[in-house]
Amino acid sequence: MTTSPLNNPSRHTDLRPERTAHEHGWSTESAHPTSEGTVRYVRCNSCGARRVDLQFTSDDPPRGLSRSMRSRGTG
Repeated sequence: MTTSPLNNPSRHTDLRPERTAHEHGWSTESAHPTSEGTVRYVRCNSCGARRVDLQFTSDDPPRGLSRSMRSRGTG
């Protein structure tokens, strides 16, 4: 019997919402074109929190598709 990777939290980033009260400075780790626009996987330069953004056109600012999540190992 195999175990779904979704049921094994040790294999994934900590998905608890981050609790740092500061202005995040997001940097794109990777970006991929989709039919809706460009999906961007971003990380805060200061605290390491991660988020997924969608940018509809190159003239539009990216919009958060997910809540920011703190990186594993942070308080």
